[in-house]
Amino acid sequence: MSRRPCPRPSVGAAVLALLAGSLATIAPAAAAEPQARRATSSIANASWSTGAQWRSGELRGLRVKAGSLVPKSPRPGRLGGRDYEVGTWTSPWSSPDFGLTQLIPSWEAVTDGDSVVKVQVRGEAPDGTVSSWDSMAEWTLDNPARSRRSLGSQTDDLARVSVDTWQAATPLTRWQVRVSLYRNAATRPAVRLDRVGAMASALVPRGAAPTSTPGPTVGTVLDVPAYSQMTHTGHYPQWGGGGEAWCSPTSTAMVLAYYDLQPGPFSDITAGHADPQVDHTARLVYDHSYDGTGNWAFNTAYASTLTTGDSYVTRLPDLRAAESFIAAGVPLVASVAFGRNQLTGAPISSSNGHLLVIVGFEADGDVVVNDPAGASNGAVRRVYDRDQFEDIWVNASGGIVYVINR
Repeated sequence: MSRRPCPRPSVGAAVLALLAGSLATIAPAAAAEPQARRATSSIANASWSTGAQWRSGELRGLRVKAGSLVPKSPRPGRLGGRDYEVGTWTSPWSSPDFGLTQLIPSWEAVTDGDSVVKVQVRGEAPDGTVSSWDSMAEWTLDNPARSRRSLGSQTDDLARVSVDTWQAATPLTRWQVRVSLYRNAATRPAVRLDRVGAMASALVPRGAAPTSTPGPTVGTVLDVPAYSQMTHTGHYPQWGGGGEAWCSPTSTAMVLAYYDLQPGPFSDITAGHADPQVDHTARLVYDHSYDGTGNWAFNTAYASTLTTGDSYVTRLPDLRAAESFIAAGVPLVASVAFGRNQLTGAPISSSNGHLLVIVGFEADGDVVVNDPAGASNGAVRRVYDRDQFEDIWVNASGGIVYVINR
């Protein structure tokens, strides 16, 4: 299974600010055990979403309106051989306190009709060398004229693009993001940028880490609806074909259902399909360049069109950090990978990349999940050993999660 093919509590602003602050820079301590088992990471999140923050960057053909960026006297431009008007915002430099080796951007935007959001990043090496602007995505929610897509495996002197991740050849000191808003030059549909940011990290292999100690909030389990990706096998080959390819949109659909979002009806989905919201999600997160539904940022970008809170991709150092989100009522979509006998009780024997939802913790700290690989909706809810789960999550993806807030 490929990584990318695969009464609710409300969360107050103060709680979300606390969680975001706790993730601003995370550098777990080194472990003492000798066997290499787990990787840890330094993590730094930065984002822009207010008028003052937008004005700290460079605006060209855009203006701030009600805290978002919208076109103002955009210049002529072309995209995919078509005429557009385009405005661009370039962020200030962001400097984590470590040498970053990966950058994963995420964004929240509105794209009506024939409009597109293009996201690019660049970085700077310790000697002052600045990379070229590398294009990460041309994203649009539902544009028949221009499909959403990642921009392929670009390579320059400092870094390369791997679908949703910008990977540096050597550690870099700082980074920038540039976002261009395109709208059809004739029809001028609405296009708006509400938030953009990125998670910078440095994955550091180290000696075996002891399993994180459960915190005081274990025992909380969120009432997240259960959907099986397997019941959609063979659905819509043009969006990945369901089944093993749909772990990511199925997980995203479960979190959105938890918030009572995406209720339908779904006119784009064949009548009679069970859990049509899963098929609908797959259509709206599908990466037409990568040919899959598992582009991390495309999943959170779609979710953000339905939520009022922030939706983004980040890393967590361990399950203790995940507990804080569960206690605040926020389920997490987590990226894992595992071999045979590495995850007791899993519905599949192994996976080189899989996404599932962390929905809570038992009193002893074991992890309660909605694993979409269950053969039916009734087989989705699982409990996994804390030590095994932490290994296959942190080792596989460095602790990647989708954070989707209502």
